[in-house]
Amino acid sequence: MDGMQNSTDDTWEVAGRRFRSRLIVGTGRYKDLEETAAAIQASGTEIVTVAVRRVNLSDPKAPMLQDYVSPKDYTYLPNTAGCHTASEAVRTLRLAREAGGWNLVKLEVLGPPPFLYPDMPGTFEAAEALIKDGFEVMVYCADDPLAAKRLEEMGCVAVMPLGAPIGSGLGVVNPYMIGNIIEQAKVPVLVDAGVGTASDATYAMELGCDAVLLNSAIAHARNPVVMARAMKAAVEAGRLAHLAGRMPRRVAADPSSPLAGLIR
Repeated sequence: MDGMQNSTDDTWEVAGRRFRSRLIVGTGRYKDLEETAAAIQASGTEIVTVAVRRVNLSDPKAPMLQDYVSPKDYTYLPNTAGCHTASEAVRTLRLAREAGGWNLVKLEVLGPPPFLYPDMPGTFEAAEALIKDGFEVMVYCADDPLAAKRLEEMGCVAVMPLGAPIGSGLGVVNPYMIGNIIEQAKVPVLVDAGVGTASDATYAMELGCDAVLLNSAIAHARNPVVMARAMKAAVEAGRLAHLAGRMPRRVAADPSSPLAGLIR
């Protein structure tokens, strides 16, 4: 894309679906559903992740997410947050498909506390079962180029290496491995987990990620709606910087004004 083009022309695609926003936002951890809806609207996102095991999607006697964040306005991405085995994750997403017809899903199989690092053997097992069952799987994974490539070759429609442990807010702690994953991938690569503030999201996009997925950074901010606006701008800025191409890093000064022809 020509760097002078309007950024609204710069879309991305996953599983045949095309999106303008490169920010995906979670729907959990807010103080109430009103705040959830306001933050999501401010973020400009088009995709929201939904923790099937934690969010009310089916009981009309209790407040329902759909009443505040309409599936008509956003693409719902059911996820397996809280699942620690492959069987739990597969069962959760099958129930989600039965409940809402969702086929594009986010798979995560987590290791034990305190790090909740991706359980890659469990992730491979669940991904294989879900793909055989016709799901389009966006998969949360370790920042490991070999694991990411294996998931792509299995048929996952996007790979989502962690920037840092879930909810840590540490940012992108291993940019070199994220960069290697991006370099070899033929499917979208999204940083998922660890983003704490706007500069983290910008950095992920500058590395060349197709999008950023986050939740806690907005939901746990003092003002989630304002942070959602910041994240929207951060992802857009990082994407434009990636397209523009940063200047080379130097160990010595390089004056911005020419030294020849100075007035003496």
